[in-house]
Amino acid sequence: MNQANDPAGAGHNPDVKALFDVLGKRGDWKVAVAESCTGGLLAAALTAQAGSSAWFDRGFVTYSNDAKQELLGVAPQSLQEHGAVSEQVACEMAAGVLAAAQPARAAVSITGIAGPDGAVPGKPVGTVCFGFARRSDDGVVIVAATTEHFEGDRAAVRAASVGYALRALTAFCKQG
Repeated sequence: MNQANDPAGAGHNPDVKALFDVLGKRGDWKVAVAESCTGGLLAAALTAQAGSSAWFDRGFVTYSNDAKQELLGVAPQSLQEHGAVSEQVACEMAAGVLAAAQPARAAVSITGIAGPDGAVPGKPVGTVCFGFARRSDDGVVIVAATTEHFEGDRAAVRAASVGYALRALTAFCKQG
């Protein structure tokens, strides 16, 4: 498959296939995503896989702080105190996805600095925060977050973020 027909490079992505396999074993589990710095690349990768409608519910591209607040319920105070690129905001984004996407059992969020601009003290270009949320059988939402640092230009940071999100979401879904 050439890049023009599959811009996310996901038609045969082993990370997507691994997630698909885990979700298939879970039965009725669906996932949803919230993206900032990746701008929809994760949703594109997930939906490039044939049969993804069985386990992909929806995606939100919440690039601006206003979108994070309006669509996902991120607290303005969290954005002020921690910044958009923070584990706190990533957790709120992931939990907000589950609140908005009732069919979903698991969610991942991505917020970061893909560059070349946007770095701030303590958060260089390539800093990306990931949030994960999972709805348990009794309805309790379990949330976790992590921060990673990726090297390279904007495209490389975004691609690495998608790959990491897929692998980490697969591991997170295995836990539940």
